[in-house]
Amino acid sequence: MAGCYVHIPFCKSRCRYCDFFSTTKLSRSNDYINAVMQELSLRKTIFSDILRERDERLTTVYFGGGTPSALCEDNIVRILNAILGALDAQNTIQEVTVEVNPSDVTPTLLGAYRDAGVNRLSIGVQTFDDDRLRMIGRRHDRSMAIRAIEEARRAGFDNISIDLMYGLPNENLSDWNSDIDEAIAIGAEHISAYCLTYEEGTPLYMSMIRGEVSELDDDILNQMHDTVVDRLSAAGIYQYEISNFARPGFYSRHNSSYWTGSPYLGLGAGAYNYDGQHVRQNNITDLDIYIKSTNKAYQAGSAQYLPIEREVLGSCECYNEVVMLGLRTCAGVNINKIADDYQNRFIKIAEGYVAKGLLAKDGDYYKATRSGQHILNIIIEDLMI
Repeated sequence: MAGCYVHIPFCKSRCRYCDFFSTTKLSRSNDYINAVMQELSLRKTIFSDILRERDERLTTVYFGGGTPSALCEDNIVRILNAILGALDAQNTIQEVTVEVNPSDVTPTLLGAYRDAGVNRLSIGVQTFDDDRLRMIGRRHDRSMAIRAIEEARRAGFDNISIDLMYGLPNENLSDWNSDIDEAIAIGAEHISAYCLTYEEGTPLYMSMIRGEVSELDDDILNQMHDTVVDRLSAAGIYQYEISNFARPGFYSRHNSSYWTGSPYLGLGAGAYNYDGQHVRQNNITDLDIYIKSTNKAYQAGSAQYLPIEREVLGSCECYNEVVMLGLRTCAGVNINKIADDYQNRFIKIAEGYVAKGLLAKDGDYYKATRSGQHILNIIIEDLMI
């Protein structure tokens, strides 16, 4: 279940909590799109060979950011058509997702996406409260979010995911319940519910340092997590990963490929590539250098000149990834995916958490319980080498 991720780093404005690689230099968008196309041309044969050797097929394409919808829809369509032409000769792609900001949504944009083969939208709602939206620096308001989803339905999209965020400054459980009410009522097939983190260097982090805002207490955050799990489950939207919930049949195939260790192709500045075994590469997170270096590599006709950092994963790193990614899913870690050299160590530590009610064993899988999800990072760190 291999995937292709395309990073679109452009935003019309930056949210106060965001530390993803992004830029407001929209004037460079055409040069950037050309570079992404050149990178695809250089990488397509290498990635096709990886898939052939593993007897896998490309099944998903995901446009993330940044804000892909900040660009003219023709740019996204151009890249998607190139990917389909280069890597989908057997028509195996099942899911094509584009992240959109509610304020960018128009019938023209949605129609272009649908005609090109996009069949899933990820809409960055975050909250339905206008005051909190302004506080975190979002470009849209509640009415825009609702209108965007309604427009998407009219355009024929029947697989819509929305992002929600909890733990915002001064938010209480009642506020969070209101957001969940709206999300359920709006009928999204998939919901990602993330706890706000104050990333160092972001404007929101600086506000916290100055004492203007403060992080919520862990007990409140755990209540918010439990509330969204219980309420969405009662509405037929089930948790399948620590922060992701879906109606039956609507889980994110693309993100699931990351959690199960499938190979993926990453295009664009800051994007990652993985061969599904031991080699991971990431493109440089500098817009100008990425464009310039990719142009040079294309002119030379060789992917070896692309601006990348390469990491070869040893057995220890592979073990850590199996643990970290597996425990984030509700299925858990399959003990059979752990190398023999590390199984006894893993089982010994994991059984200690089972005794405490923080992990549960289900056949060949160890998974976090509800209480375990509250301290998942601590458990993962303990199990890793």
